[in-house]
Amino acid sequence: MELAIGIDTSCYTTSVAAMDGAGRILADARIPLQVKPGGKGLAQSEMVFQHVRNLPVVMERLRQATGQQARIVGVGVSARPRPVDSSYMPVFLAGLGVAKSVAAALDCPAYEISHQENHLLAGLWSAQMDGASPFLAVHASGGTTEVLTVRQHSDGLAIELLGGSGDLNAGQFIDRVGVALGLSFPAGPALEKLAEQAGEDYPLTPVSVLGAKISFSGPESHVKRWLDKQPEPSEVAASTQHCVAESLRLALTAAIDQTGIKRVLLVGGVAANQYIRSHIRSGLQRARQAEVNWPAAEFSGDNAAGAAWWALRQRTV
Repeated sequence: MELAIGIDTSCYTTSVAAMDGAGRILADARIPLQVKPGGKGLAQSEMVFQHVRNLPVVMERLRQATGQQARIVGVGVSARPRPVDSSYMPVFLAGLGVAKSVAAALDCPAYEISHQENHLLAGLWSAQMDGASPFLAVHASGGTTEVLTVRQHSDGLAIELLGGSGDLNAGQFIDRVGVALGLSFPAGPALEKLAEQAGEDYPLTPVSVLGAKISFSGPESHVKRWLDKQPEPSEVAASTQHCVAESLRLALTAAIDQTGIKRVLLVGGVAANQYIRSHIRSGLQRARQAEVNWPAAEFSGDNAAGAAWWALRQRTV
């Protein structure tokens, strides 16, 4: 059996995936990086250390899941944050080194893409979305909040930045509020669960959006002042995720009006939030008759499926 594998060593997850010729995931092994209780993040050096420690473990899990008879015909790897020459983070060197070593040992090609392309490709694959024509994308996570136009070509994805956050990223906003509420970092899933306990008439956090440009620093200041009054935690959580959802909806509405493109893909850890997905989809469908797509929740956050899919597709180019 022939298969392609993908490797992604992002800021908070060590991920590998194996995909067969039909585009089916055969193995998906991930280890979240560990943040100490009360911590709000990790230094790059600590991320690299944990990736180096985790990679042999996830690679062994991949081998056990795919069997010894499987033949690896290509390795896809996230080598940098974004598909631009100046984009660099040390964390991606850990995965890149393993990918090139595996490819050299097995005499198969290694295909480098960016972490952002990996997210977008995983979204296209999981959502079974046709990427042949241009589409709009939101990449929303702890490290990125961008509104993009995307065009697919043989060498990867042509990505144009339309807008996004100029200060805090959506995931940072959620994490900071979550930690202030006593939730563990990263706080996204726990904050979403807490928000489910709120009633329907919780106070709204104001949004700050101009065209496709978003600011979360003002909303964060509002929430901090609100927390001083010891509000109901579930209402703070619900208001925070509503602020993120409405901010992204408004930015996407502006992007649709600017480009005329009505096909949308949501990727990144923030896009796994069910409330945010529903709010954006219902708002854009109602106001702009837009088609909104997203990957399965397990492929919204950091994963290696996009890199594996890209390596597989290169075999047929």
